[in-house]
Amino acid sequence: MTRTRDLPVFPVIPEPGRPGVPSDVAPMAFEVEPQGTYHGLRVALVTMGCDKNTVDSERMMAALVGHGARVSSQVEGADVVIVNTCGFIQEAKEQSIETILEACELKADGEIKAVVAVGCLVQRYKDELSAEMPEVDLFMGLTELQGLVPELRDRGILPDPAELVPTMERPLRVLSGETRHTSYLKISEGCDHTCAFCAIPLMRGLHRSQPLEELVREAAGLGALGVREINIVSQDTTWYGRDLRRGAGGSDAPLLADLLRALLDGTDVPWYRLFYMYPSGITREMVELMAREERILPYLDMPIQHGSDRVLKLMRRPERRETILERVAWLRDAVPDLTLRTTVIVGFPGETDQDFQEMMDLLEEVEFDRVGGFTYSVEEGTRAASMEDHLPEDVKGERLERLMELQRDISFDRNQALVGATTTLLVDELVEGDPEFAAVGRTVGQALDVDGVTHLRHGREVSVGEMLEVRIADALDYDLIAEHGSDT
Repeated sequence: MTRTRDLPVFPVIPEPGRPGVPSDVAPMAFEVEPQGTYHGLRVALVTMGCDKNTVDSERMMAALVGHGARVSSQVEGADVVIVNTCGFIQEAKEQSIETILEACELKADGEIKAVVAVGCLVQRYKDELSAEMPEVDLFMGLTELQGLVPELRDRGILPDPAELVPTMERPLRVLSGETRHTSYLKISEGCDHTCAFCAIPLMRGLHRSQPLEELVREAAGLGALGVREINIVSQDTTWYGRDLRRGAGGSDAPLLADLLRALLDGTDVPWYRLFYMYPSGITREMVELMAREERILPYLDMPIQHGSDRVLKLMRRPERRETILERVAWLRDAVPDLTLRTTVIVGFPGETDQDFQEMMDLLEEVEFDRVGGFTYSVEEGTRAASMEDHLPEDVKGERLERLMELQRDISFDRNQALVGATTTLLVDELVEGDPEFAAVGRTVGQALDVDGVTHLRHGREVSVGEMLEVRIADALDYDLIAEHGSDT
């Protein structure tokens, strides 16, 4: 492997109110190589899995930068590789293990000095992984991550610099994504639900809300770096604050609507997008807040997982078909231009042809703008793993194909209805050398990575991260084509 001289320098989230950090600064790069006697340890942090893992990684990188390390997501040129693993489904587990083993090969070849594995997979299988991979220098589960820096120090992996980065200058997070104007705010950890197919509570534990003040400070720091869109994520976003109300906070503890109001008051971030909103947890207050506040986008990710009450009961989901339809009606009555996204699982143990048809009927009735479809995957330790009547893979695959064919038509019709409308576009990237299109971006109805994109035709010059008015000129199955508002 050829080492590169310099690793990428990522923007970091400063803490608002710190000296020299005005609230309206443009995106900037943090100097990760402090002056003074600096050991210059290069740490590559490779993130597997979901956006919640991305937030965990960005917080870990910030802790490392604050203690004198230089961080990157690029393995090439690193001294230490940290793999933040995912244990959600079998494929993710295999990819995580493969990534750890690849890092171990680099260590054996003398390319890197140490390998560290952290995160979900380690939380659940730490003893087994330690026994199978003795060449890994350190395993740390999710509940141990606050001790990452001391552990690295104790093992001699992270040297003690003669000068630490001053406490008031340490970042809250290091932004690692390619689209720096969009980021994530993880508002809680764990989950109180006991869905039969899900291993998340086995890895991340019960629901624990982050303190409101800390979240506002973190979001304000993102805004100070030029982040224009914050995606609010957790295992069940509607559950925010309920654990606090059960605890010392009592009835005065903030809930989700309180958090959103605090974020709007305490930051100038123009777009907030809500993900993982369980239907049963959506309240009238929440719907009214969405309808009233323009900065809370008219977009909702509302996972339903199925449309048959019998299967929903088998899945141990907290809602039924009636609740799903009721919440959709609330939302669309209050927010007429709402974009609704959901996820469903096909082929859950015992799913009959009738169950599957009931889900198809529900999707036709609701007409979600976006649907993420997945075939059921057996997860060790879950209730569903020991259920009877597991379906053959070819049956699950055929049903998923039928479902996605239905949704493709619905998504196209929903997109077609947007033609001629004027909306706001957030520019994600510029296109070089294309005679028709100048940039790719997303409208308020398109979330990063999970939805389609909007292709912007040539007009006036634009820049990445810019928000501009456009007119939807044409529609594809999942993508849109737009023109500058001034050109129409």
